[in-house]
Amino acid sequence: MEKRILGIDFGTVRMGFAISDLLGITAQGLETVTVKSERQLHDYIRGIIKQYPVEKIVVGLPLNMNGTKGKAAEKCETFANRLRNVFGLEVDMWDERLTTAEAESQLIRMDIKRKRRRRVVDQMAAQIMLQSYMEAKKANQESE
Repeated sequence: MEKRILGIDFGTVRMGFAISDLLGITAQGLETVTVKSERQLHDYIRGIIKQYPVEKIVVGLPLNMNGTKGKAAEKCETFANRLRNVFGLEVDMWDERLTTAEAESQLIRMDIKRKRRRRVVDQMAAQIMLQSYMEAKKANQESE
């Protein structure tokens, strides 16, 4: 059975989720979740893993524009380590600089109103980040 990759756009208030297709070619946005508790979040992720056989999780790493890690990146790394421990899956970190800005820009071009954009921008950022991850991995495999 084919496995999928789960992409997470980490946030302390909201997190966006995306999932790869079975071939690992395209990423589809799932939803944006308001984080109420770590337990609620783990239950949500457990549901995704059950619904879509997930083999790997990719968490967006919000590096500073100069490539250094700030407090947000450190929180993401702590979150990724907890995911490894709780779910026993491989968890990769992936540079997510500008994904939220790109998602916002795409939603504006699509003429999505501000209130709706706020609800979907994180899932779209997760989708963009996961798509970028898969394309880079594919390009890397082809060059080997």
